[in-house]
Amino acid sequence: MIEVVLDTETTGLNVKEDHRIVEIGCIELKNQIPTSKKFHFYINPERKVSEKAFEVHGYTDEFLASQKKFSEICDEFLDFIKDKKLVIHNAAFDLAHLNNELSLVHRSIIDKKNVIDTLELAKNKFPGSAVNLDALCKRFQIDNSKRKKHTALIDCELLSKVYINLIDQKEPTLDFTEKEKEILNINLNNLIYCKKIINPTQAELNNHKEYLKTNFKKNFFN
Repeated sequence: MIEVVLDTETTGLNVKEDHRIVEIGCIELKNQIPTSKKFHFYINPERKVSEKAFEVHGYTDEFLASQKKFSEICDEFLDFIKDKKLVIHNAAFDLAHLNNELSLVHRSIIDKKNVIDTLELAKNKFPGSAVNLDALCKRFQIDNSKRKKHTALIDCELLSKVYINLIDQKEPTLDFTEKEKEILNINLNNLIYCKKIINPTQAELNNHKEYLKTNFKKNFFN
């Protein structure tokens, strides 16, 4: 099973206020194990970053102005997530911004049916408890010391570990090939277990008896 852990950073909270995406990060999972495939871009939002958003991620207008626009990275992004289930924390927020960007470049939006929302998983698993990413890292004893600010790729790395704990998949799922399955599918009942029993000779028994008489003060051979 191939999945993509995804996170975005934006200029602000509400797409209705024309806020835009400034960063997209993605990490591919195969059977819940991160592969070497990643997607990461800073994006020129073509507008200013709000003060509150700057406090969250720290990306300046000057830095973002030199980055590619969403329209320039859109095809590569869509190729990366094609036919893969998306794993997102607080999916409603990220989907709203992603689908806004896709609509602006006249592309099909992402169906929420193709998304696993880890925020909802956490709410169901720990009702009444804090379920933000930092709280879940603390609960599952995941080191989040690198998370000084919200950055899409670091958040994806943390979320991939949180996700595995949320679905109780503590050990990676092994995906054996048909050949490997054939090798592993051994019928132990058909194996012949040979154990050769070697009995001591009478001379060896006598020698052992003499050894015990000589080396032990108390013996039971008299």
